[in-house]
Amino acid sequence: MWRKAFHPVLVYWVTGVMLLPLVWMAGTSLKPPIEYVSPTIDLLPDAPTLAHYRQLIDDNILGKVINSLVVAFGSTFLALLCGFPAAYALVRLRLPKHLDVAFLLFVLIIKLSPPIVLAIPLYQVLRALGLLDTLLGLILVYQVYCLPFAIWMLIGFVRDVSVSYEEAALMDGAGLFARLATVVLPIMTPGLIATGVFLLILSWNEFVYALLFIQTPSKFTLPTYIATLITEDETFWGRLAAIGFLASLPILALVGVVQKGLTRGFAGGLK
Repeated sequence: MWRKAFHPVLVYWVTGVMLLPLVWMAGTSLKPPIEYVSPTIDLLPDAPTLAHYRQLIDDNILGKVINSLVVAFGSTFLALLCGFPAAYALVRLRLPKHLDVAFLLFVLIIKLSPPIVLAIPLYQVLRALGLLDTLLGLILVYQVYCLPFAIWMLIGFVRDVSVSYEEAALMDGAGLFARLATVVLPIMTPGLIATGVFLLILSWNEFVYALLFIQTPSKFTLPTYIATLITEDETFWGRLAAIGFLASLPILALVGVVQKGLTRGFAGGLK
């Protein structure tokens, strides 16, 4: 009885704690400057104002959101497109001895390397390709950490697909690409969704490469635009709270839409 009564209370308490930063940002974004610099802590404004949101509109915030969406979805799609064949090959194909281990070790080293270490080589590559200060160049650069992450996550999901399913399709005359399209990918759909969500979050929040390789303000992503709100003379807390609240909504909406597939992906990966 006590457990049944305590469980809902615990769930609501944890949910409230998790939502507190979002509520705080939303409240601060509606406060006039005199309120968010006051010594008292108030979640909700006494005199709500939309001035901070109007200033974001004047700064063409919609363009920054579109840039972030293009880069995030583009880098996620490319990472999944390249990461799935790599993960499948590492699990299913008979590679030369220790080649799979060496490849995974190389991927891990790239993943753990600080982004700034690769900045100069990447800058030279983008300049040679004529992709500096372009969203396409940023999508390619993000593969430095998106692709290793995709490979590492997808390996576990490929292993969860029973070989017997592919053998049955092979006996029916299905080739490699037919087996991947009709057997492996449908079974791995929850795993692909789970991997894609994490890749989207990584790309959505990336700051270093966006700062280094994008110079035109109209091509800024949200993280680089947010950095412009913190200057030597002033920090625009109202606009920071407003953009932080707005930047959280697309990811929260996406997770809410794919929540079922995301949960199934985690459950499948833990079998």
